[in-house]
Amino acid sequence: MNIQEELFALQDVSYGDFQAKLVPNIQRELFIGIRVPEARKLAKRIAKEAEVSRFLTDLPHKYYDENILHALLISEIKDYAECIVEVDEFLPYVDNWAVCDILSPKIFKKNKTPLLGKIKEWSASEKAYTCRFGIEMLMSYFLDEDFKPEYLEIPTSVHSEEYYVRMMIAWFFATALSKQWDATIKYIEDHRLDAWIHNKAIQKARESRRVTIKQKEYLKSLKR
Repeated sequence: MNIQEELFALQDVSYGDFQAKLVPNIQRELFIGIRVPEARKLAKRIAKEAEVSRFLTDLPHKYYDENILHALLISEIKDYAECIVEVDEFLPYVDNWAVCDILSPKIFKKNKTPLLGKIKEWSASEKAYTCRFGIEMLMSYFLDEDFKPEYLEIPTSVHSEEYYVRMMIAWFFATALSKQWDATIKYIEDHRLDAWIHNKAIQKARESRRVTIKQKEYLKSLKR
């Protein structure tokens, strides 16, 4: 089995054109053009094939779609320790928001105690997409029943000029406002975030159906 050939067999050129517009920092010729549902099916089908282990070590990949598949294959790994090794090997090569955001290992849900330590490590990284991934995992796994107010300090302590890091921090706080209002609103009231992130978090929270009309009006009054 040749994984690159498997990918090209699923090619949709028009979708590649569309995807390239959403990920403008990647050159168009590096998009094969594979729809995400098809990439997910492929990942599940080949996850246990011998070729996969070679594919996961063959970094950097040439094509955007190879990176998408790589992220999906990691997400299928059922052993936590093995998964973390693969994530740490892959993150330095992640160079766009779409690959970063599709990387979502299922095994993380059952290993939240060790995961929190890794989240702190990733979030402190100077590499934009490693940092973004760490904050996204915090948002995904620690804003519900496992939430503690001190977790809000993790993204607050990140100071980056990278657009996709700043957007993730805003997205995190918008989500936190919808799920943990009482703890999170203090960060908005006290201006703990820089003005752009502060306003973007308010904008996103006001677009959320999980935020009440009264809360939205109050947030509007806090814009900077």
